[in-house]
Amino acid sequence: MSYKLITVEIKENVSVIKLNRPEVLNSINKHMAKEIQDALIEAKGSKEIRAVLLTGEGRAFCAGQDLAEAVPLEGNPADIGEIIRDSYNPIIKLIRETEKPIVCAVNGVAAGAGVNITLACDIVLASDSASFIQAFSKIGLIPDSGGTFFLPRIAGVQRASAMTMLADKITAAEALNFGLVYKIFPDDKLFDEAFLIAKKLSQMPTKALGLIKRALNKSLTNNLEEQLALEEKLQIEASKTDDYKEGVKAFLEKRTPKFKGE
Repeated sequence: MSYKLITVEIKENVSVIKLNRPEVLNSINKHMAKEIQDALIEAKGSKEIRAVLLTGEGRAFCAGQDLAEAVPLEGNPADIGEIIRDSYNPIIKLIRETEKPIVCAVNGVAAGAGVNITLACDIVLASDSASFIQAFSKIGLIPDSGGTFFLPRIAGVQRASAMTMLADKITAAEALNFGLVYKIFPDDKLFDEAFLIAKKLSQMPTKALGLIKRALNKSLTNNLEEQLALEEKLQIEASKTDDYKEGVKAFLEKRTPKFKGE
């Protein structure tokens, strides 16, 4: 598939998706959003792709919505609802519904919807110089792209309220403290370290990783009884995979398992 506003490289069973509008800090317009959706759909359906690494080209991860497309025009107001419905909601749903690990490497500023795309990913890594800004309130809007769903669950209601209402810039170190990112790396090492993590995940029993993701998704809304029942159901499903058989056999034979994601 040909892309113009992102780049996609499949390398060692990892789909490396890079947002590629560095001249506007990788801000997203409708065309770019559709390309991101297409790349995620490809990753979701491909047997070759067993993990995804999402990052940005240049000095930013993503500055959020391209306001040149979203600002009201005289006599022809922008349909913000349409932008959210067609551009961002499908991206967030694809990230969570793709039962493969999705790693996000935040290589600079992440603002607005750019922040909330990171929150939807499975493992978030950041460079020393990365920053996170819930910029919506600065222009009289509310967080979208799942921001009001994921942020309070990750950082707590108090921090989520402060971040979204004050729109303060959060440093990488603060993001690590808030639980928004898993690890921080020096700027010049972020991509390589992120790829190593994505590659490691791609070599693991990715069917089980997908079931873990499904269970974590449900845990956001299930009560304890529902979650225990789901764990039982998914554990039975995991125990029927070839990877489970290979894992047990390799353990007994004292060797490194060779997982296939099946």
